[in-house]
Amino acid sequence: MSTTPSPGPTAVPVPLSTGEPDAATLARAAEETAGTLLAPAAPHRLADVVPAPQQVQPDPTADWALPAEAVIVSSADPAALAVAEQLAQLLRPATGYPLPVTDATTPEPAGGIALVLDDSADLGAEGYSADLGAEGYSADLGAEGYSADLGAEGYHVDIATDGVRITAATAAGLFYGVQTLRQLLPAAIESPSPVTERWALPGGAITDAPRFPYRGAMLDVARHFFAVEDVLRVVDHLARYKLNHLHLHLTDDQGWRIAVDSWPKLTTVGGTTEVGGGPGGHYTKADYQRIVSYAAARHITVVPEIDLPGHTNSALVAYPELAPDKIAPPPYTGIEVGFSYVDPADERTYDFVADVLGEVAALTPGPWLHIGGDEAFKVNGEVYTGFVERVQRIVADLGKTVVGWHQLAPAAHLDGRVLQWWGTNGEDPTTVDAVRRGARLIVSPGNHAYLDMKYAPDTPIGHDWAGLIDVRKAYDWDPGTHVADVPAEAVLGVEAPLWTESVTSLADIELLLLPRLPAIAELGWSTRATHNWADFRDRLAGQGPRWTTAGITFHRAPEIPWRTAPTIPTQRNLPQTHTATP
Repeated sequence: MSTTPSPGPTAVPVPLSTGEPDAATLARAAEETAGTLLAPAAPHRLADVVPAPQQVQPDPTADWALPAEAVIVSSADPAALAVAEQLAQLLRPATGYPLPVTDATTPEPAGGIALVLDDSADLGAEGYSADLGAEGYSADLGAEGYSADLGAEGYHVDIATDGVRITAATAAGLFYGVQTLRQLLPAAIESPSPVTERWALPGGAITDAPRFPYRGAMLDVARHFFAVEDVLRVVDHLARYKLNHLHLHLTDDQGWRIAVDSWPKLTTVGGTTEVGGGPGGHYTKADYQRIVSYAAARHITVVPEIDLPGHTNSALVAYPELAPDKIAPPPYTGIEVGFSYVDPADERTYDFVADVLGEVAALTPGPWLHIGGDEAFKVNGEVYTGFVERVQRIVADLGKTVVGWHQLAPAAHLDGRVLQWWGTNGEDPTTVDAVRRGARLIVSPGNHAYLDMKYAPDTPIGHDWAGLIDVRKAYDWDPGTHVADVPAEAVLGVEAPLWTESVTSLADIELLLLPRLPAIAELGWSTRATHNWADFRDRLAGQGPRWTTAGITFHRAPEIPWRTAPTIPTQRNLPQTHTATP
């Protein structure tokens, strides 16, 4: 049964002091409170991380607890300092510690945490470590027992008696190391207010790097519209599990969600509807840029989708000259597909496509533009492939790489083209032929990765056309071999789509995302050698108390042995500082 978790540990805010407390006062108060605890140094294991790290070397003699006077020392690079400040913002609310951030030419923990940017790694053509190969392994472990070449997203965490050191070749790697460090701390670290806890970490070393360069999730904001703050919350969930792409499905029959200056009625008319007859909504350019910037700060690339030539009823309502019969259809608030399309025989259609994609591309710093292409049932054969080929060229002329659903496969190949495969049967000769011609795949099988599918027959929202997807089914498949006759090197990565025909709130989004999103994240990040259901379900169980403490809704899947969130007393007489939301 899908449920909303009970509230997490009570963390009653303490009164603000009349004056701003200095760091020494904060440190003494927190240390005195935390020092009275009898908790063991490290109540959990170094390997209790999702996604599973590549290499884990525990050292029970090196357990360490974060002291109240700890300082976060970073390399002086602005991107590294930004990650250091994000770490401080993650830790300050629950600990109440000041955790000042400083920089150094050679950062050392000195009893705190050091973030060390080492850009000596040799990055491959794709911008990640060539040495790690398709499975993410590294043969050269070096004198320290970890890879000297961590790649663009790899990291090394070392927890010792003198503090914590996170090393990476890029700020993205440091950021992923921070997400691992976050999971190694007690679940109470997710509390939004100061709590009493001994912030202990298990000693040892972790070396980690991703298997696939593309790891993502999709949020459909067209069927139901979601406010910017809801999208940012989804970004936070992706960042927690080292996903690095957010695909936004921005347009569909039920609503157009992105402002386009040259075609303003797309939002003023086409954006005013949604499934079920609600008010709809849209993102201004400033809204969209806020999402893009927030995601980029968390090393997540936004992939905008303008679905063409089908799924376009909202555009036709706004601009009937794009319709084959030049007559405006009525607004659509149902959930059927395949009935609408822009006129592929009219040059005005290609002006429209060029204008829309041009404005969206200008707002999107990432390399990808997704053009949809699925379920255009009334545009067939050469007409369909001719349309797609023209749109692909428009994308290329904008300096972007085209992504589309795998129905684009029959069209002529364009350099760099990526197909997003969403089938339920791994036998797909048409897609295999496109791969032979040079296409790469993002794998999103409907019967494993579609997060809008129900967990079980009694799940209150979602669909079942692709089957029921419990956590094990979301986890037990291999993106590298799932599509028959497609070589692993042609698989760019994995993505978990969430369509929103039945999803109307942030709580609904979280209910369907969690706990399946971490399963997909592990498939995208972790080496295949780490894949083990029994181990994953135990590690996943430890995430439950973290979500509960953070006030995150999730489905308490019966196949997971969920742990109970601890009851955590609030810190007493601890002055509270104002902290920003990470």
